[in-house]
Amino acid sequence: MNYWIGVATLTGIYMIAILGVSILTGFTGLFSMGHAGFMAIGAYTSALLTKTFHLPILAGVMAGMVTAFGVGILIGYPTLKLKGDYFVIATLGIGEVTKLLIENLPNLTGGARGLTDVPRGTTFPMVLVFIVIIVWGLHNFLRSKQGRNCIAVREEELATASIGANVAGYKLLAMGISCALCGISGALLAHYMHYLTPSMFNMIKSDELVMTVILGGCGSLTGTIIASLILVPLPEVLRFGSVQEWRMVFYGLLVVLVIIFKPSGLMGTKEFSIRGMKNFCRKIAERGKER
Repeated sequence: MNYWIGVATLTGIYMIAILGVSILTGFTGLFSMGHAGFMAIGAYTSALLTKTFHLPILAGVMAGMVTAFGVGILIGYPTLKLKGDYFVIATLGIGEVTKLLIENLPNLTGGARGLTDVPRGTTFPMVLVFIVIIVWGLHNFLRSKQGRNCIAVREEELATASIGANVAGYKLLAMGISCALCGISGALLAHYMHYLTPSMFNMIKSDELVMTVILGGCGSLTGTIIASLILVPLPEVLRFGSVQEWRMVFYGLLVVLVIIFKPSGLMGTKEFSIRGMKNFCRKIAERGKER
């Protein structure tokens, strides 16, 4: 039982980072391949502050969020002027540079050997509370003027600029929110694992975050949550008997099948709602009566 609670906790932690990437990639249309670097910033900031200065875990998590947000804004200001593939390459470089900096500061971060004795404190109820607050906040943000303008930037940047919207400002806002959520995720991960190493935040982790957003549906918080619940714990669910040797093959196969048969993602741009479920049930009932 404790094992599956641990899997659920890790799923929730990574879900927060995936929701952050969803705001930037899914709703604003900016692909980033280096957001694991912002997870690392949040993780090491919180770990070092709580370990060195004995701050409360929650204060460390908030510090990790603020630091990742600040670095994201600082980096985003010049890089968001880049277009298309150039922005993707820039974010890829940012993620790798962050990892290399951590590896080459052994006196501060422990270097490639890792940072040990990180104070424990992340629990499943704590992660669940964070997820509920974050999903509620993102839902309200996307319904606000700022959120709708971020979506407009994704759909047609030139048309959005033509109506007087500050496109650069909305891109920077999406970048800041995305980095802040990755910072929270990294900080929670640090206080759950009790140990940090740069390899936990490599390019593969950034790819997984983006891939989960795409499979869930770019432009759907519900899709992002569903994809996270499926893809993050999947390697652990398949860890039994002789199947565990093939679990990553099944993982890759599922990704390919979704891309082939549902290129818009599991939910596309749709969101789950009680009203939508009622309408769906009503249609099913009407079809049943017609037959």
